[in-house]
Amino acid sequence: QLQLVESGGGLVQAGGSLRLSCAASGGTLSQYTMAWYRQAPGMGRELVAMVTRGGTTNFADSVKGRFTISRDNAKNTMYLRMNSLKPEDTAVYYCYANWGRSNYWGQGTQVTVSS
Repeated sequence: QLQLVESGGGLVQAGGSLRLSCAASGGTLSQYTMAWYRQAPGMGRELVAMVTRGGTTNFADSVKGRFTISRDNAKNTMYLRMNSLKPEDTAVYYCYANWGRSNYWGQGTQVTVSS
């Protein structure tokens, strides 16, 4: 059973940067399509960024040019580098992994951007 643990969230001022990490155990991340989702208070969960097994990436329009997603297969870890953060980026960020019909979620990490 794949387990995902996020870290790296916190409080940052607008314009600042954070790097989120998603460490996996119980499986090999290279076999999975990976993604970051976020959920702001009172809102639904939305896709932020995705990276396929082949390395193709996709981003939500709201974060294009500011966020990058990467994976280190040797460390079994995925990252989300967030630059030029805005107050509207405030949310709980979740790590997600998919392989066929199997879907896995982390517990989430809070990101708060102050204006």
